[in-house]
Amino acid sequence: MRDTFWTAPNVITVLRFLLVPIFVLLVAEQNYLAAFWALAVLGATDWIDGFIARFFNQMSTVGQWLDPLADRLAMLIVTLTLVHFQVAPEWLLVVILIPDAVLFLNAMLLFAGNPHLQVSPMGKVRTAGLLISLPLLLLVDLPEFTGWLGGLFPLVVESVLVAGAVMHVIASIDYFHQAIVKYRRLRAAGINTWKRRSWIPQSAAAADPVAVRSQDT
Repeated sequence: MRDTFWTAPNVITVLRFLLVPIFVLLVAEQNYLAAFWALAVLGATDWIDGFIARFFNQMSTVGQWLDPLADRLAMLIVTLTLVHFQVAPEWLLVVILIPDAVLFLNAMLLFAGNPHLQVSPMGKVRTAGLLISLPLLLLVDLPEFTGWLGGLFPLVVESVLVAGAVMHVIASIDYFHQAIVKYRRLRAAGINTWKRRSWIPQSAAAADPVAVRSQDT
C-alpha cells in the first residue's frame, strides 16, 4: 500500500473526473454522440485504473477514498445532467440519490469517513449496468440508431437501465448492512471507529484490526 498520491491509477481517476464537465457541456449542446463517447471513456477508465492498481501493485491510501468518491460524484452529476436535459427519466435521480445519501450519512456518523468495505459482486454488476445503459440513453433518439435491433433498441436500453437501478438499490442495502456489521464488530473489540488510524488497514498484515487488537492483548 503506497502513501503517495502520484500513482498511475490516481492520475487516471483525476483525469476521469475531469471528463465530467466536458460531458455536461456536450449534453447541454445536444451533441449526444460526442457525449456518448465521453461517458464511454469515463466508464472504461473506471475499470482501467482498478486493473492497474491491482495488477501492477499500485494501490494507495489516497486511492482508497479518491476512487469511490470520484465514482459516486461522477455518477450523481451524470444522472443530474441526463435528467435535467430530459434524456433520462426523473425516477432515476431518486433511485441514485437517496441510497447514496443514506450510505454517505451512515459512513460519516459511524466511521467519520470511508468505512473501507469490500466491493460486493452486486455492486460490480450494478456499476456495469449503469455504465452501459446511461451512455446508450444518449443514442436512443438519434436517427441513425432508432432502427437498431429491429426497433427494439430503446426497450433494450430501458430494460438494462431498470435492472441497473434495481441492483443499485440492492447493492446499497448490502453496503449499509456491511457497514453496520463492521461498526458493531470494531466497537465490540473496543476500537473507536472515529479514530481512523486505529482500524484502517495500513498493510496486508493489518488487514483485520480486530485480530491485531486481539494479538496485542
